[in-house]
Amino acid sequence: MAIETIEKSEKSLNFIEEIIEESIAKGEKRVQTRFPPEPNGYLHIGHAKSICINFGMAKKYGGKCNLRFDDTNPVKEDTEYVDSIKRDIQWLGFQWAEERYASDYFDQLYDWAVVLIKKGLAYVDDQTQEQIRENRGTVSVPGTPSPWRDRSVEENLDLFERMKNGEFEDGAKVLRAKIDMAHPNMLFRDPIMYRILHADHHRTGDKWCIYPMYDYAHGQCDSIEQITHSICTLEFDVHRPLYDWFIQALEIYPSHQYEFARLNLTYTMMSKRRLLKLVQEGAVMGWDDPRMPTICALRRKGYTPASVRNFAEMVGVAKRDNVIDLGKLEYCVREDLNKIAERRMAVLNPLKVVITNYEEGRKELFTAINNPEDEAAGTRQVPFSKVIYIERDDFMENPPKKFFRLQPGGEVRLRYAYLIKCEEVIKDEEGNIIELRCSYDPMSGNGSSSDGRRVKGVIHWVSAEDAVEAEVRLFNPLFTTEDPNEGCVEGGKTWEDNLNPDSLIKITGYLEPSLKETPIGKAVQFERVGYFCPDTDSTPEKLVFNRTVTLKDSWAKINK
Repeated sequence: MAIETIEKSEKSLNFIEEIIEESIAKGEKRVQTRFPPEPNGYLHIGHAKSICINFGMAKKYGGKCNLRFDDTNPVKEDTEYVDSIKRDIQWLGFQWAEERYASDYFDQLYDWAVVLIKKGLAYVDDQTQEQIRENRGTVSVPGTPSPWRDRSVEENLDLFERMKNGEFEDGAKVLRAKIDMAHPNMLFRDPIMYRILHADHHRTGDKWCIYPMYDYAHGQCDSIEQITHSICTLEFDVHRPLYDWFIQALEIYPSHQYEFARLNLTYTMMSKRRLLKLVQEGAVMGWDDPRMPTICALRRKGYTPASVRNFAEMVGVAKRDNVIDLGKLEYCVREDLNKIAERRMAVLNPLKVVITNYEEGRKELFTAINNPEDEAAGTRQVPFSKVIYIERDDFMENPPKKFFRLQPGGEVRLRYAYLIKCEEVIKDEEGNIIELRCSYDPMSGNGSSSDGRRVKGVIHWVSAEDAVEAEVRLFNPLFTTEDPNEGCVEGGKTWEDNLNPDSLIKITGYLEPSLKETPIGKAVQFERVGYFCPDTDSTPEKLVFNRTVTLKDSWAKINK
């Protein structure tokens, strides 16, 4: 798949909006959508796109969107995931019309299975899962009918009820739809409708020991809720004919399924199974590790709901699979944070500066602007003293031309404060620079100077005496290649070989004291550095800040 480069263009309707507007024009004014996650893991950025589409379409056309949990597999599902999914949806800014569960409909789904048995359209099969798989055939070879396919209606009804009553062990029997073992669509070759699972369900407990399969349950759940537009990702395109077959066979409300392209991002793994492996093997700190593509990870990293919604809108609703550049997601969060994030000063690679002509023990407060994009954000006071820290990169002993930061004999302005001039460079025995000694112009405060001179360089700083020490976590993409599967062949390289060993770098930073009051998860801009937010690990005794995103797309340049 080629990487999709998205350019802003005049707003036009996507194909789902066109379908909805066509139906409205025909008099079908009701719009009812649903978001149907399985509660077996945490939602990721791909789910965020689906959330925005389903809830967004309902909102745009005055309809409703249900949240329906597809909880048909008690072995993998848990209330932990239910709670996280609800939290993520609300964080994105959406609220469901009704909270539903597939398990709400277990009685109705069972009754409908009985209807299909009575119609001769379903039967109980004694074959093992392996035998069923072997007998399904291939795209070019028809499947082999089960030896139990022609059981009588009466026998099937009896066996199915006994399955429900718990008389058989797991895997002993299944209920299958009776369709066509030679059908070119493999899903039509007598698909399994029910399997036996003696496992407690997170909502129904031990009431059931048989559970419906997705292809049987999904369309009927949509029908019960009278969903007008069942919006799914493209991989369910091949499932749609079966979705329609069950609805038509049962003669129930005709919900219809529409498919859009799923979201794929460069340097990002979307496989829930592989993400789970990273968590279980300790390759990441958990589902909300800021390197993960989960919504809770984006929240922990400092992303805003608006930035994720804007990204979903930018990506749009397409009919073909594509890969979106990770830089587009980062662009959206930069754009949003630039408008709303307050500015602060922090030094991440400190170089000590002693201002030799500044009085010992003296301290001043300078007024700093919180956000130049928002006057209402106001100002704050930043302490200044004789010893400060600057970024080591803001000094060069032998600089190239057009280096406008600090150099021997050179002058720069300290942001919001004075002009300083480098008078002396102090080195250790190995020749490493450990300290600068500078003089300051006492008349240069508040942007002025003693003789009206101007300098091109402006750098940030923190007062060494007042600085707050913090652990700063610098996050880079989790994988070194745009496609995490790049170079993976059978018996050779695996996707895990493409994990980025530098995806997390921890450093000690020195922050202006006002940053101690920043709420966990609220992003701020470290001036000239990037956007950061306090991590959930942060405490008043030990501050921890995550880098949300750099000020510029530095990663793309490094990897070209």
